[in-house]
Amino acid sequence: MSVLDKIVLDVKMNQDRAYRKGSDPLKETARGKLQNQRQKLNEKINKELRMRTGAENLYKAAENNKKLRDRVALELSYFNSNIQLLKEQLSDMNSSVEVYQHENSSSNTPMIPLGLKETTAIDFTVPFKDEILEHYSEDGNNYSKEIQELCELREAVRSPERSQAGVELLMEYFGQLGNIEKRFFSGKRNLPVYFHWYDCLTGVPDTQKSIGFEKGSILYNIGALYTQIACKQDRTKKEGLIQAIVNFEKAAGAFKYLENRFSAAPSQDMQPESLAMLGSLMLAQAQECVLEGRLIGGSKEGVFNCTQIAQEAAMVSLKYKDTYSKMATDSIKSYLPFSWLSMAETKYHFYKGLSHYYVALALLEQKDSSDMAKLRLMFEAVHNEVAPRDENNGLQLPATEEERKNLGRAHLRESVINHEESIRIHNLCKQLRKIDTFRDILQKTHERAVSKFATLEEEDDFSEVLTVPEILGMSEHNSVSVAPDLSKFKGSDIFKKLGPISIFNATNDWSAPRTVLLERQPNEGFGFSVRGDSPVMIADIEEGSVAAKSGMKVKDYIVGIGQVDTKWAKHDEVVKLVRQANLSLSMTLITPAVRPEPSSQRPFSTISLPASPLKVPPQNQNASTERERKAQSRISAPWLFVRRNSNKEKNGTAERPVSVAFPISNGTTKVVGNGTLKTLPNGGDVEL
Repeated sequence: MSVLDKIVLDVKMNQDRAYRKGSDPLKETARGKLQNQRQKLNEKINKELRMRTGAENLYKAAENNKKLRDRVALELSYFNSNIQLLKEQLSDMNSSVEVYQHENSSSNTPMIPLGLKETTAIDFTVPFKDEILEHYSEDGNNYSKEIQELCELREAVRSPERSQAGVELLMEYFGQLGNIEKRFFSGKRNLPVYFHWYDCLTGVPDTQKSIGFEKGSILYNIGALYTQIACKQDRTKKEGLIQAIVNFEKAAGAFKYLENRFSAAPSQDMQPESLAMLGSLMLAQAQECVLEGRLIGGSKEGVFNCTQIAQEAAMVSLKYKDTYSKMATDSIKSYLPFSWLSMAETKYHFYKGLSHYYVALALLEQKDSSDMAKLRLMFEAVHNEVAPRDENNGLQLPATEEERKNLGRAHLRESVINHEESIRIHNLCKQLRKIDTFRDILQKTHERAVSKFATLEEEDDFSEVLTVPEILGMSEHNSVSVAPDLSKFKGSDIFKKLGPISIFNATNDWSAPRTVLLERQPNEGFGFSVRGDSPVMIADIEEGSVAAKSGMKVKDYIVGIGQVDTKWAKHDEVVKLVRQANLSLSMTLITPAVRPEPSSQRPFSTISLPASPLKVPPQNQNASTERERKAQSRISAPWLFVRRNSNKEKNGTAERPVSVAFPISNGTTKVVGNGTLKTLPNGGDVEL
């Protein structure tokens, strides 16, 4: 194999290792190109901000130098202008919603997706190796493979695919962050690991040492990726609409989850007000997809069908109204792209006009429009609890054809007014004017309402124009947020070699591992007993025994026997290893530190996920039953276990019996109790 072939093979192997499932940084899609442009803009904004900070510091330092201060002030104005231009470019990029839509979306109104938060690469090697050496007393070089795997996983989540595989990749990393937080991050030590993320909409960078910031940013990207998956669905088909609804609701659930569990957010995009607004926007877009599902193939005839469509449109209008009210608050309005506010307000009036249009169709153009029983039911469904019944506000049930005509004309007039308002708001936004498909939909819907209203308008008609109330919104599927199932894609603990996370974590402390060598005579035992699993604990030590002389302590953990790591070993496995040692036993032990009294206040964290206390190995409530279960395997050892009863008490508790071993030739057990030698059948308690 030539040198060139080896280089190509090495590059291919590195790519196969680095590009995990759900991540493809080399895939040149329109969305990927836009994300790359956003990343470059974020870097430029970060550079300008750093230079502006330096100029501000120089301006403060040159307090007594007027000439220098004037020059620095000029530079500051230059930096501010550059930053403003870059933010406007980023705002225009965030308004480029058409690149996220499906190719068959020309007949559908555009949806608003979210771009992903950008981040810089992190190398965990040095801080994690130092922490493993300092806290876990192990050689960090033994964990180079695990650290490399973590670095590759984080690099992969910087460019997730716009698919379910991409979401699973983000969730896998989020699950690993929970383990990493327990292993390496605690309030007692601060690791020199800095998480650098850019604001999704403004590109302003934020750097935090808190792993909670990393968790929150990954959760945000999970929600953003759901919005992109929803927008790319083919909404001309029923299956595509269902997937769009599901993903918009999951996006809303991710933002709500983040809003409820993340506090003290350093960036504007993760402030509670911003997250509440994003959740409301996603639910409104999901509700819009529900309405589109009713309109596929054309609306069905009949008063009831038209009424249901009118109420669906009214529900969409109400949700966009709520979204726009959240967008228009002082803390959010200046932060969002202007096209987002215009889009929400435009759709609010558009669907409000559509709801009045379908009520007019129910009154005027259906075969059963004259059926008084159906009209009465329609009035109760559409206007109930909206406004008090009044003879002058259009809520009086029309009894004649002329009254139905007047009421239908009033609804058409309201429809035309709202459609005209939606077109006016749309035309005020430069970015929305570039979306030809949206403009065509607004104009066609407006022309349709005007055409029907013109057929009813008569020059010599001097009847009083009715004012119609709001239409009660109702839907067969009210969109609700769906919380992400983060536990489904946790994956295995990368740093499992460190031991069970309930014991070996950043919160707990223990002594440095020490090796003890127990050498016994053929006629004696080691003089200690064990209990528990993963890791096994020293339960009792016989006074004056080999174990007592070695310096072993009760409650020590056995983390190694000979060359075998036993941090994950079960009770029976440890007993088997001890038996195999015969007369000489080498064990590696650690002594857990005494914990201080628990504080009444819980420690503060930037992200507060549901409380899940560390699992402690369960204590056996029925010790005698457990001893009887294990007696058969233990009693067959090639030595005799002798039990010595003692009346001495330790801290008010009777001293546990300790085994002493004597070699025997048969399979029975001879036990000395109170100076009496007895022969027992196979069974009973076993201690080492």
